[in-house]
Amino acid sequence: MKIAVSGKGGVGKTLISAGLAKGFAERGLKTIAIDADSSPNLAVTLGLSAEEARKITPISENKELVDSKTNTGYSGVYRLTFSVDDIVRDYSMLTPFGVNMIVMGTVHSMGSGCMCAPNAVIRELLRHLIVERDEAIVLDMEAGVEHIGRGTASHVDVLIIVADSNLKALEIAKRIKDLAKIAGMKQIYLIGNRVMNEKQKKAIVAFAKKNNLEILGFVPFDQGVIEKDMQGISPLNFKELIAVKTIDNISEILIEKNN
Repeated sequence: MKIAVSGKGGVGKTLISAGLAKGFAERGLKTIAIDADSSPNLAVTLGLSAEEARKITPISENKELVDSKTNTGYSGVYRLTFSVDDIVRDYSMLTPFGVNMIVMGTVHSMGSGCMCAPNAVIRELLRHLIVERDEAIVLDMEAGVEHIGRGTASHVDVLIIVADSNLKALEIAKRIKDLAKIAGMKQIYLIGNRVMNEKQKKAIVAFAKKNNLEILGFVPFDQGVIEKDMQGISPLNFKELIAVKTIDNISEILIEKNN
């Protein structure tokens, strides 16, 4: 099962990505979480300390690794085919929740686009993880719509779009859905996040119905999540939090849908 999580910046997709990955791992699935956001926070949400997270070098910034994969010995000429399975073995980190994590760094294009060496390595690694690996994959994507293309992203089994009741977030969700449809993605779901009341829930439902967005679930606003984030502690350590419980339930729904 390969899942990509997308949405407008600031809507809470990292907590949902991490919560889904944790839920899959706890249900016996070997799981790899990929942080492809330009502001990587997945490590801390998956239980690593801020100090541990700061020591992680994103794949895109690991010059020695990138050069070893792409260098031909000629300036400006890059090797176009190379193996990346060793990157998963050597550069993934096991988190306290039993999820292996890889920090990619920014992916400038999921399909065609910049062919600079770091991008070539990232694209090939994503293709390998999504197309060739057997593990459950959860990809925490960069905010916005630019990353949705006809390339690697079209091979995921499920695209989850996260939005709150803010109209800007919902409009971006619609744009992501439209691009994903063009790219050939079959399972596209909306998760309404940080829902504070019935009015907000109804606003999300009305927008989704009008724009043919299938809703997978609603994650309630949870003050406990904010407090744990302020303390630098992963909210996922606290199963009693209603938001954490809800995301865990959604992970089970996704497993059932993709068995």
